[in-house]
Amino acid sequence: MGGPKTRGKRSVPHATGPECDWCPSFLPEPQPQRTLYCVQRISYFGPAGTFTEAALVQMEALGTVHGEAEHISAASPPAALDMVRSGQADMACVPIESSVEGPVVPTLDALARGDRLQIIADTELAIAFAVAARPGTVLADVRTVAAYPVAAAQVSAWLDTKMGQAKLVPAASNAAAADDVAAGRADAAVSTTLAARQRGLEVLADEVADVEGARTSFVLVSAPVPPPPRTGRDRTSIVLSLPNEPGSLAKAMNEFALRGIDLSRLQSRPTRTGMGTYRFYLDCIGHIDDPAVGEALKALHRGGGDVRFLGSWPTVVAGGCPPPDDSAASAWLERVRRGDRTL
Repeated sequence: MGGPKTRGKRSVPHATGPECDWCPSFLPEPQPQRTLYCVQRISYFGPAGTFTEAALVQMEALGTVHGEAEHISAASPPAALDMVRSGQADMACVPIESSVEGPVVPTLDALARGDRLQIIADTELAIAFAVAARPGTVLADVRTVAAYPVAAAQVSAWLDTKMGQAKLVPAASNAAAADDVAAGRADAAVSTTLAARQRGLEVLADEVADVEGARTSFVLVSAPVPPPPRTGRDRTSIVLSLPNEPGSLAKAMNEFALRGIDLSRLQSRPTRTGMGTYRFYLDCIGHIDDPAVGEALKALHRGGGDVRFLGSWPTVVAGGCPPPDDSAASAWLERVRRGDRTL
């Protein structure tokens, strides 16, 4: 793709309202309190017209980033994150999980290696695709379809039914699939409506998805900073490397269970250092400033595991039980320490 491409931040009318080209999902309600960050450059998984760019614009509309920031397109999620590590960008926006296909593996692997980065915000988009082609093309004419592999998996049944004659050609991203069609490398693309319009393509089918209500989560990532303040609607994420011995994972899970902490994700990935060795990605409901969450993290560190903190942030992702409130227990303990005779 010839390296990262930059563009100025577009002025996009965003209120609280209906869907638009830039923001294909409604803004979830209720909105968590946001911490404003002043930045100059934000990298994203591009090129222009991807769902990731739409997610970035949505997070800007929510008020996470204050002021005008330049958007820098990167060829992959790891490339976007590495631009933060190298100082080419202040933050990166990358996809992290699909409700259909699960975790976005390149993002997870990139967060686990290299200098530590930190998630400071997230958002969700409703995901449906457009099938686009050069003007004058009809579905029956299509012999090759360019598609990002994650997108192809989410529309495979539709393609088999409507375009069974076509061969699938991998693309670097949803927008890159549209680039392939515009350049004549494929007859049609599984892409976004925005990317198709930007490249002068004709949309042959819109709102294409095998699973109704599919959604993808995106995160905004920076170099390590103090986490945004606790809001009561938060999520905490870590990467955990454990000793390769019986019961080590069960012991780690018990630190959360004993404290009543709701785990929202547990994902394993190979360390690539040897057969049968894994690291674990854990998300939980709550904030590092919640006493129960903080105590669980301390216990994991004390137990000899390698704990990489990926952040605590206000989340728009609904669901889960917040950690228990221990204020009454803390007040009782303080009275005991003071020698309160009324207990």
